[in-house]
Amino acid sequence: MAAAKGSGGREAAARPRRGGRGEAGVTSAGGAMAIFSVYVVNKAGGLIYQLDHYVPRSDTEKTFSFPLDLVLRPRDERVVVAFGQRDGIRVGHAVLAINGAEVSGRCTADGKDVLEFLSNPANYPVSIRFGRHRLSSNEKLMLASMLFAIGSQLSPEVGSSGIEMLETDTFKLHCFQTLTGIKFVVLADPRQAGIDSLLRKIYEIYSDFALKNPFYSLEMPIRCELFDQNLKLALEVAEKAGSFGPGS
Repeated sequence: MAAAKGSGGREAAARPRRGGRGEAGVTSAGGAMAIFSVYVVNKAGGLIYQLDHYVPRSDTEKTFSFPLDLVLRPRDERVVVAFGQRDGIRVGHAVLAINGAEVSGRCTADGKDVLEFLSNPANYPVSIRFGRHRLSSNEKLMLASMLFAIGSQLSPEVGSSGIEMLETDTFKLHCFQTLTGIKFVVLADPRQAGIDSLLRKIYEIYSDFALKNPFYSLEMPIRCELFDQNLKLALEVAEKAGSFGPGS
């Protein structure tokens, strides 16, 4: 079962659905453990920094003949698989491209409705690329703010600051909250070790290269090249060593 812990270490009431077993993307290329992404959220719940360090490849492109043997439905301004799975294409995967041209929401590259295009036998055979929908910046901002609001409100512990760790079959979400309310979030392979040390290392990098930057304003988005460089280096060290020792 997926589980979330409050900042006091007790299990909270947030229990998201688990990812399906065997899904591509739980490890990086070559089977090594991986750190997927890093988020920094200010005390008001706003996303001020986000880095996709490793994005598992889940896209599948196939050529289909008519009729299409997958049931597609519109959902949240995109077209997704509602029924039928084959060759790595799963329920919930979105239509990303048709005949090599990227799809924009529910429309093809030339502005045609995706569902109407795929219902016309004259358009077959057709090459369709399916995969996980890429979250937009606004979606990431919304999810980051919702995550901690839900965690703190559902927790049976009075005064909980939100989720400390959330675990599924395919990833773990780790959170470290500072005394000033800044939250550092890391999404990683479930087997990745040393995340607690990594979170504190990220806090150290934030203190050295964001807070000490005279051009940085508190609570605002972090745009600092030195912060980016040192954060990426820290993620690489964590993936290889699993932890941080003295002086690292």
